[in-house]
Amino acid sequence: MKKRLLILLGVISCFIACKEQEKTQKKDKPNFIFLFADDYTYDAINALGNAEIKTPNLDRLVTTGTTFTNAYNMGAWNGAVCVASRSMIISGLSVWDAQKKYEAWKKDQDLEHTWGQYMKAAGYETYMGGKWHVTAKTQKVFDYVKNERPGMPKDRWDHAAMVKTFAELPKDINPATVMPLGYNRPKDEKDTLWNPADPTHGGYWEGGTHWSEVVKNDAVAFLDETKDREKPVFMYLAFNAPHDPRQAPQEFLDMYPLEQISLPKNWQEVYPDRVGIDNDYQLRDEALAPFPRTAYATKKHIQEYYALITHLDQQLGEIWKKVEETLDPKNTYIVFTADHGLAIGKHGLIGKQ
Repeated sequence: MKKRLLILLGVISCFIACKEQEKTQKKDKPNFIFLFADDYTYDAINALGNAEIKTPNLDRLVTTGTTFTNAYNMGAWNGAVCVASRSMIISGLSVWDAQKKYEAWKKDQDLEHTWGQYMKAAGYETYMGGKWHVTAKTQKVFDYVKNERPGMPKDRWDHAAMVKTFAELPKDINPATVMPLGYNRPKDEKDTLWNPADPTHGGYWEGGTHWSEVVKNDAVAFLDETKDREKPVFMYLAFNAPHDPRQAPQEFLDMYPLEQISLPKNWQEVYPDRVGIDNDYQLRDEALAPFPRTAYATKKHIQEYYALITHLDQQLGEIWKKVEETLDPKNTYIVFTADHGLAIGKHGLIGKQ
């Protein structure tokens, strides 16, 4: 009887020890907070040399972490570079192999070969919030999904309809005159039809709370909810910012007076090969500013771009603060990157296509 009791006690002790070891191993695994921006140019971080922009939290990442300054987007199989970029990130594959996954995910195939599923298999609680723009269904990739967003905030640009409109216009009518609100602007200093701080224009303001703040609020809530759980977390936080329409609260726009904004050194009024690359009015993100470019219009777009980035930076700082409150900061990796860059005035270009 004593022998059986000793054996039973030994089994229980071993079970408890194994459980404690398993618990310790889980806690030893690092947490990952992946911060993903949209249309973020390589030179829009103060600590990396741009003295005009205010990015205190990204500066902190630069000064306390590692920066990769020679990372490039591999390209795309279509004009929207972000779709291919995000498929590469989620699959871990190069561009053409990622395209195969992109097609498979449409049919709910190969979902186990996604970043979220890999992390889940490794013992992580996985979370996604914000922009997706990948064919795989988020609910089949992550444990938790909050406020999934489309490729960009709601826009008044119907590509097929606009191209048809341009084609049917008399030759003496400038296509720019029929563009929706928010495009071909500003024409001059008196053009105030579009106000990036006006919530009635929708876009990032749709729903009543700025989309960057929604991603941050959801992330902070999730960190509070999971702070006492045993599993490590993997959070994929994808912001639509600073993609157009570049809307931010007025206080952030006020940080960037036009007289303090410089034009890029390689700024041009017209990209010389515009016609050869079909860079005309129908190319949506190039149609945001008037043709030919003016110094005033370019500076306005840079101003709005910087304001949206600084607003985004504020949200990143609040997420970081919550990470330090709820997770072990010494055992947590915070990664910031973007799907691709943006011209935003360089070479007479505004967009990325």
